[in-house]
Amino acid sequence: MKEITIGANEEGQRLDKLLTKILNEAPAGFIYKMLRKKNITLNGRKAEGKERLRKGDAVQLYLSDDTLAKFHLRRETTEGTVLAESGILFQDEKIMILNKPSGLLSQKSKPEDDSLNDRMIRYLLQKGILTAKQQATFQPSVCNRLDRNTSGIVLAGISLEGSRGLSAMLRQRSLKKYYLTLVLGRMTEPAAVSAYLTKDTVNNRVRISETDQNGASHIEARYVPLFTGSMYTLLEVELITGKSHQIRAHLAYLGHPVAGDAKYGKAEENRRFRMQYGIQNQFLHAYRVVFPPLTGEWENLSRAEYIAPLPQKMNQAVRELWNVDINADSERQGIQRNTARKKGEGYGNMEQ
Repeated sequence: MKEITIGANEEGQRLDKLLTKILNEAPAGFIYKMLRKKNITLNGRKAEGKERLRKGDAVQLYLSDDTLAKFHLRRETTEGTVLAESGILFQDEKIMILNKPSGLLSQKSKPEDDSLNDRMIRYLLQKGILTAKQQATFQPSVCNRLDRNTSGIVLAGISLEGSRGLSAMLRQRSLKKYYLTLVLGRMTEPAAVSAYLTKDTVNNRVRISETDQNGASHIEARYVPLFTGSMYTLLEVELITGKSHQIRAHLAYLGHPVAGDAKYGKAEENRRFRMQYGIQNQFLHAYRVVFPPLTGEWENLSRAEYIAPLPQKMNQAVRELWNVDINADSERQGIQRNTARKKGEGYGNMEQ
């Protein structure tokens, strides 16, 4: 018999949801059959599976070792690349704020993939912050995703409270997310823009339209030009909705594709950009997050701001274009003051 005592990371979950994590290779029908036959009980009593778990509850599994081994895929391996501490912007007992490099998936799409999420879990296991026993019932996870070739801030919940809190802030759009991107062409005025986005899952692309299409998602963002040149503009983008490829596809639709973007950009311009600056992927970086006013257990993050420095080659490109070091504190503060001023003036139409 295996017994699991409910802790803070399991509290509030339904029993059947917890069991799908413990027996993560078992069909749902098997779990409900074991509940009906009292081979799985809650606090020594028959359970249906819909019960909400409380801290201190005990779940008993009267299953053989062979059955447990068959239906539980062990996740506690520490083999593979571990998250570098230099990639951690913030960490407490609830969350981590990570700086994802370009070229790495946020979460794996195939079993053989490596991802930021996997590296984070290996780090937590290695540091003893997460144990194999805890991992059987709660899996830390990133709460937002970036495209593989987009760098910058990813938020992750390393406790159930952290995952729920971050997910709520993202869902309510109270947590502000800002990107830096270099786009083709001259843009001189800030703008608030909206449109509709339709996913093409076959070709892994999205389409942008001005009118609502069948199955389309409404998208919103705000753009503020920071520096404008003859060929390029450096934008700060506040992402209000967070749809796949949203920034890249919408800017391309507006006539200002992201420099280096192979999917939505211009091939000839991309070749010139890569040769000149040595940047092999799109110039899009999740640069800054700002938390809303918070109280209670989250008070330490109330109105907190975290910044992921621009990758070296991106920062060097900005220096060559405008003689500005985005990663220098004084320059960054000046940019933020200027951005705030432009926002205060309102958002006009996007220059195309």
